[in-house]
Amino acid sequence: MDSVLRLVNPQRETDLRWVHTALAKLAQEAARSADTHLLKLNFPGFHGIDFYFKDEAAHPSGSLKHRLARSLFLYVLCNGWLRGGQTVVDASSGSTAIAEAWFARLLGLPFIAVMPACTAPGKIRDVQALGGECDLVDDPAQVHARAAKHAAQGACHLDQFGLAERATDWRGNNNIAESIIGQLVLEAEPEPAWIVCGAGTGG
Repeated sequence: MDSVLRLVNPQRETDLRWVHTALAKLAQEAARSADTHLLKLNFPGFHGIDFYFKDEAAHPSGSLKHRLARSLFLYVLCNGWLRGGQTVVDASSGSTAIAEAWFARLLGLPFIAVMPACTAPGKIRDVQALGGECDLVDDPAQVHARAAKHAAQGACHLDQFGLAERATDWRGNNNIAESIIGQLVLEAEPEPAWIVCGAGTGG
């Protein structure tokens, strides 16, 4: 009876310890990363209009998708979909893959970026420099299906196109909307009339 009561799944304990360590590393990284600057610029000929530029390239990964990548990793960890040593995969045209490769390296995980073959060579090199592998697909419409194929073989699919709205929230979790709203609070016009951004592929 005593031996039955003391039955433990050592693999589960190992997995839970790894998840707790991974979450701690992500929290440490977020605490170390100061917010990016919101720069106020004045342009002649636009009297009475305040222009602000958000410099997301200042993130440690150099990618404007740094916040999203962190949120995606947190999401899959908290849902029990990612374990130590598991390969991580996502479909990306570049910027998200660079940030995801950076976080995968932080957590000691293999990373595969499924990218259109026409992706800018510089972005491919950036992913590879961070230790990621690039799986280049001739038909850009097939990148998501290729990422899903990697997932079917055991990789954890971060799925920026399917999970971004669940993984991040404008009210918290250090996303760009929360940051901009917070940084504008003491300005003469704290609510922006327009926000202009490059949407990329929409992730």
